[in-house]
Amino acid sequence: MQTTRDMTVGSPGRLMLGFAVPLLIGNVFQQLYTFADTIIVGQALGVKALAAVGAVEWMIFLLFGFIQGLTQGFSVAIAQRFGAADYKGVKKAVISAVYLSAAGAVLFTLAGLALIYPVLRLLHTPDEIIGLSHGYLRILYAGLPITMAYNLFSAILRALGNSRTPLRAMTAASLCNIVLDILFVFGFGWGMEGAALGTVLAQLLATVLCFVQLHKIEILRFTGEECRMEMPMLLEQCRLGIPMGLQNMITAVGGMVVQSVINGFGVLFIAGYTAANKLYGLLEIAASSYGYGMSTYTGQNLGAGLYDRIRKGLRAASAIGIVTALLMSTIMLVLGKKILRLFLAGDVADVNAAIGTGYHFLIVLACFFPLLYLLYITRACVQGMGNSILPMFSSGVQLVMRCGCALTLPLFIGESGVFYGEVLAWIGADIMLGWWIKVRFSQWKGREEK
Repeated sequence: MQTTRDMTVGSPGRLMLGFAVPLLIGNVFQQLYTFADTIIVGQALGVKALAAVGAVEWMIFLLFGFIQGLTQGFSVAIAQRFGAADYKGVKKAVISAVYLSAAGAVLFTLAGLALIYPVLRLLHTPDEIIGLSHGYLRILYAGLPITMAYNLFSAILRALGNSRTPLRAMTAASLCNIVLDILFVFGFGWGMEGAALGTVLAQLLATVLCFVQLHKIEILRFTGEECRMEMPMLLEQCRLGIPMGLQNMITAVGGMVVQSVINGFGVLFIAGYTAANKLYGLLEIAASSYGYGMSTYTGQNLGAGLYDRIRKGLRAASAIGIVTALLMSTIMLVLGKKILRLFLAGDVADVNAAIGTGYHFLIVLACFFPLLYLLYITRACVQGMGNSILPMFSSGVQLVMRCGCALTLPLFIGESGVFYGEVLAWIGADIMLGWWIKVRFSQWKGREEK
């Protein structure tokens, strides 16, 4: 079985698809973690339980997103050295990532568990669901070390061009998660805590499967001397990883501000928004998969000094992304109401009200979805070039747009005003990243002409 992939040779479009499709399928299964949780919780425990899950979504992403960004940043240094055939440098980058991830796992777990209740109160979580939200989140935060390990192992594999192992791991874990959710929630009657526990145990399975594959890669066989920490590499990994983690954390803060506004609109609005967000998250998966592919592709080709291939790869990925986004928009518009109904059970009037809210949100997203796909691809290209600061600032732009709309538009056009901040956030970040890429490509072209 192929354990690594060189992306410095071959058709950029085919490489991108060959790399991204396994990730896409794997990420679909990963999204089934929360998808299954939400459907099972909504059907078994009702609208209030579904609202309780939705009320903590951005709190989950606050730390989980930071971990995901942090480890993706670590993978950039690994991909660049792998592209340059610097295998000793690959080992240094990997071992530094391991040490930093271990320290981060301890810090994030302790901080997360301590801050759950105060943050729920800060977000104006309704009293009728705050206990449910707290119990669900407490178990997910306790499993943060497992989340860190999985994200690190899968990021290392992707940096080396291996997107198939994360696919296999996530497929197995997702099926395990669904079985455990049904067993814990319906069989044992453990409620929302049972759904959360099923997610943690399933991710543990994915972690083990990725580790087994990493152990088989020859260039990752370490001697005792090679396991030492080296300050220059630690600092480089911090330079790449922390801004990318903060980028996701900034996005989460914006989402939490929006959530605090939404929490004031009542349980039914929260439930409809939550159901729509689950479908949105599922249809967004291809964008994140293309982003991972673009980051690895850019990092390897930058390490090899193949600048023109980066330009060609960005064009190919953008075309693929736009076509995919249009397909996802069609799904939202045509099947949106039917899919939303899967999440909701209870009083017919309540269910219909929640579906009306959720479908309105989907219509707004569908009209502009190609912009989101371009955002993932351009941001990943910039990150693959080793620039982790600009993507972080682009998240700041998203924060301002998202929060500004959530706090002001409802005053003029009603509760649905919170939906439009998402689209404006994509536009602002796209403009910033697109401008930087254009400047960088012009600089490369000038060097090549000389």
